Amino acid sequence: MSSVDLMDSEVVVTGRLVDASNATLYGHIKNDENLKVIYKPIAGERPLWDFTSGNLASREVAAYRFSEIFDFNLVPPTVMREGPYGKGMVQLWRSNSQPSNLIEIGQSEHPDLRRIALFDCLINNADRKYGHLLILDDGSIQGCDHGVCFHTEDKLRSVLWQFAGESFSDAEMATLRKVITHDLKNEFQSLLQDDEINGIRGRAIRLLNEPFFPLPATDRPAIPWPPV
Repeated sequence: MSSVDLMDSEVVVTGRLVDASNATLYGHIKNDENLKVIYKPIAGERPLWDFTSGNLASREVAAYRFSEIFDFNLVPPTVMREGPYGKGMVQLWRSNSQPSNLIEIGQSEHPDLRRIALFDCLINNADRKYGHLLILDDGSIQGCDHGVCFHTEDKLRSVLWQFAGESFSDAEMATLRKVITHDLKNEFQSLLQDDEINGIRGRAIRLLNEPFFPLPATDRPAIPWPPV
């Protein structure tokens, strides 16, 4: 399915994920009860000291678009739209995606985890927890919860450090070059601020000049808390 399907009709809320720090509602698209979604209304966002209030949903949509534009294919279809509690992010729900051995999988060298690690470096993900990994039925891995990404300051925090120090492959270097030459402003000007868009290109240039997965930071926490 595509993100267009998430715009078809009303969002019907049937539950809430109570462990989430921001309002995270579960439901479905009215004309298709099998199309389950997560809905995060902007009105339910908890203010953060280092991110502008009311734009976490925009960052979630930007992460999806970034994943699609640069062929990562790591984020479930995500859109910005109206819902029963106002405008917010609506994302396709991946059911049964967190098995009991989630952490064991997350510590492996699965190729999708390597792609997620590069993706997180580029979008400056400050919150890659094991609980933000989605293990699909076919064994592939996606990611969710990208509200605290794209900051201009280096805020990378992740549980995926198993690739740290490894050199980028030719394909990964090609992705970095594609990011650098792409018209990022045209793609993201409705979702991110200009300096945040420029920051994407800046990170890609830095990674191309130092062509290996970065090491964990030593001047700040490198792992989000809690890590799950």
